[in-house]
Amino acid sequence: MFIIIGADHAGLELKEKIKTWLTKESHNIVDVGAFALDEKDDFSKYVLLLRKCFDQSKDAKIIAICGTGIGMNIGLNKHKDIRCVVGHSEEEVSIAVSHNNTNALALGGRTTTFAKAKKMIEVFLSGKALKGKYAKRMQDIEL
Repeated sequence: MFIIIGADHAGLELKEKIKTWLTKESHNIVDVGAFALDEKDDFSKYVLLLRKCFDQSKDAKIIAICGTGIGMNIGLNKHKDIRCVVGHSEEEVSIAVSHNNTNALALGGRTTTFAKAKKMIEVFLSGKALKGKYAKRMQDIEL
């Protein structure tokens, strides 16, 4: 699976753990940064990089990490083809994928442990979107 991953300074440590794990699982990873700790960087920079990379491969899944995941979530959802959810639990992520065809997962580097992130990512990557009324709902809200 092709996965685009990115994080600001608040998500850097978690991103590196996730990237190492996903690489060992034989996923194709594109890392848009951050690559070093810079307390002055901003999530918006990485939102733009994630969206630009996604434009080159729209079948990719995105994992984005900032302090709480909220900033990344807001920024990614401004792209018409990205449907992002902030991951809080495996159940929420599962429903987001199956009901809303979510293709991006935002995580909080300050609020999410690696163990919890790993479980949510497994659900995110293995989930399938339901058809029927769920697909219609997504069509109804397209821009």
